[in-house]
Parts: sequence; C-alpha cells; structure tokens
Amino acid sequence: MTSNDQRGHGRRGIDDRSLTVKSLDVLAAFDTDHPDLTLSEVARRSQLPLTTVHRIVADLTDWGALERHPDGRYRVGLRLWEIAVHAPNAIPLRDSALPFMEDLYEVTHENIQLAVRDGLDVVFVERLAGRDAVGVHTRVGGRFGLSATGVGLVLLAHAPAAVQEDVLAGALPAWTDYTVVDARRLRGVLAQIRRPGYAISDRQVTDDAISLACPIVDGRGSVCAALSIVMHADTAQPTFLLPALRAAARGISRTIEVGGSVHIGHQIGAALQQ
Repeated sequence: MTSNDQRGHGRRGIDDRSLTVKSLDVLAAFDTDHPDLTLSEVARRSQLPLTTVHRIVADLTDWGALERHPDGRYRVGLRLWEIAVHAPNAIPLRDSALPFMEDLYEVTHENIQLAVRDGLDVVFVERLAGRDAVGVHTRVGGRFGLSATGVGLVLLAHAPAAVQEDVLAGALPAWTDYTVVDARRLRGVLAQIRRPGYAISDRQVTDDAISLACPIVDGRGSVCAALSIVMHADTAQPTFLLPALRAAARGISRTIEVGGSVHIGHQIGAALQQ
C-alpha cells in the first residue's frame, strides 16, 4: 500500500479524506511530467472515484484553478498561479535576488538559478537563461532532489542533520555516470562544501553541464537559499566565475538582511577582473 493509500483510506477501506483534501489531491495530480490530464487520468493519479473527480474538477474549473482545453484535457489554471505567487518565502526572495541575478547573467551569459529547500526537494524560484547557455532540466516552480544539483548540494550541506540523514538513508538517483550515489561519499562531499562555502556539481545531472553554487544567508545567519551558475562542461571556468557568484550571493544576503535594495553590478564585474 502506498503512502497515498494510507493517507486517503480508513481502516475499512473507506476514503475518509475531506472535500478540501480531495480537491488538493486533484490539483496534485498535475506535475511536470503530467501537465495536462483527462478526467480518468486525474481519477487514477488522485486515487478518487471518477464521479467525485468530475464534480471537483468542474468546481475547480469554474473557479479558475483548472482550465479545460478543446481536446477535453485539463491543465492548471492561471488563477492558481496568481495565488501561488504570494507564497511568503519565495516571492520576497525572488524580488530581492533578481537584480543580482540579472547582473550576474550580464557578465557571464550562463544559466543563473535561484532555489530554496522544501523538505527533501529543491524548488527553483527563478532562472535566467541565454540562447547559447547549456540546456537544463529545471524550470521555475519545478522540484528536484537535493543530492545532485549545485544548489541542492549547497542546501543539503547546510540543512538540519535530520534532513541530511533522510537523504543519505534513501535512494540516491543516478542521472549520469558522474552522479554521486554512494551515501558515504556524499557525506564527505557535503562536509567539503561547508568548508569553502560553495559547491561544484560536475556533470552530475547532465553530461554536458557543470553547476557552481553558493549559499544565501538570511538575517539570522541561516542558509535560506542557493544561487548557481550552470555552464557548459567543456568550456566551464568555475574558479574564474566563483568570485562573481559569491559577490552576487553576498549582495542578495545583505538585501534580505536589511530589507533594502543594493545594486552591485560593478562589484560582480570587478570580481571577474580579479
């Protein structure tokens, strides 16, 4: 029996989820791999009867949380996005970070990514990418495991011990031949990240990309997010770009701490000249 089964059904096999929870399970049926679904597919993925799904989907569509396409399939609606952008942790961070990300992109022309940790996942808050930048699997609002990406490794290295142990005790997915899938080795990698204060993910997610990431620190001194540059593996210069990335991460951290806005484009450029 899956965790969804255990959550949704009582001891007699009767679905005891409230209507609110059922509606949320319907919305949760949509994800990156399943952006549009038929009613039958929603019913199967949410583990709800088709009649119940029909009623909930109709209400969600009327409200704007879902949209029905001419082919009869459903997608997440724009109104749900309008509500989601008010998430308190992500949006102020994004607003504070975006000027620094834009400056960093202007001097590197590489992928610039901003991410936070949610449980055992990385959630990408913002991403800037150029036409010639290396392709990545990530998208704004998308989730990824903590154990392979540059931002994920930074966030995992500074996560509470219980979170680290949960990740290390679980299955570590292999994306490429370079992905670290041995828990003992990953534990050593995390210790190495904490010392110099940055992470390099060398072709761990795709064979053609290297990610360089630094932590962002809030006013309490806690790592609240991570900023990364993702570049082509064959032309990457992580050591050269590290000062600029650190300057941007420090700028975001200061902005979060003081609640203000500081433009440090010249500092990033100067860092690259050193």
